[in-house]
Amino acid sequence: MLAGERLDFVDIASPPVYHAASAATVLAAGAHVLVEKPMCLSLEEFNRLEALARSNQRILFCAHNWKYAPPYITARQLIAEDKLGHLTYASIIRMRTQQAGGADWRLDPEIGGGGILIDHGWHAFYLLQWIFGGVLPHSLSARLSSSPGVKVEESADLAIVFPHGAIGYCHFSWRAPFRRTSALIYGERGAIEIEGDRLIFTVRDGTPKDLTVPDGPVDSYHAAWFFRLAARFESAIEGGIDSEPSRENLVEARSALLLTLAGQESAKCGGQLIDLSKLGHSTGPSSTVGHYD
Repeated sequence: MLAGERLDFVDIASPPVYHAASAATVLAAGAHVLVEKPMCLSLEEFNRLEALARSNQRILFCAHNWKYAPPYITARQLIAEDKLGHLTYASIIRMRTQQAGGADWRLDPEIGGGGILIDHGWHAFYLLQWIFGGVLPHSLSARLSSSPGVKVEESADLAIVFPHGAIGYCHFSWRAPFRRTSALIYGERGAIEIEGDRLIFTVRDGTPKDLTVPDGPVDSYHAAWFFRLAARFESAIEGGIDSEPSRENLVEARSALLLTLAGQESAKCGGQLIDLSKLGHSTGPSSTVGHYD
């Protein structure tokens, strides 16, 4: 396609181990890139892709589609309106009975690129950063586990420390007894509980309010959210590599990658707290933007 046509963009949706090489090929050919999570699997790959995007003046954009789910849009609006006050805690839980679609390649690090930390962690990491207003996390502690004979982790528990004492907590499992997708966010004046597509906002006196916004038909591809994601990608293309949509997405992607790498390192060290700055959080052009509205 790249040799025979002049493409506007390429959406890369292959298993994770192929993302970086495919994205580099597309950028070098002069097309924009929309890549499914994770954008890549190492900081070296990220820096190379970011440099290629800049040198070719093309957009490198990761598909952070959970930001466009109705419950999280509503949650972000409540936070922006200061309904919760100073945020101190946010947790994201993804419980599954098996790997997505039952796909065996997700259990093979040679072709899949990793276990549940990569599969679900990336989404939770950019969501937490978005929930906390774009501030960069500074440390992380993680525990990963798997069944005998399985080469990748099947469950993960992570505690992420943000500035001003805010804590993000994540639990992911492919071996849960049932499926659940939930979140809890609270501050000094109120709390948000998300269960599936349902959102309950509770103020300090304990009075709950159901603020659920009906979502589209349930499907694993979340097609209803993709229109908003595509519009954001288009805005990045129109605005260029230094536009707010482009810079915001790269900040989120870099942070998600560093949290993934820190989680892997922490687990190897028995849950030791890892300082993200030692992994390169303060290096590279994209990290100069640490806060957005």
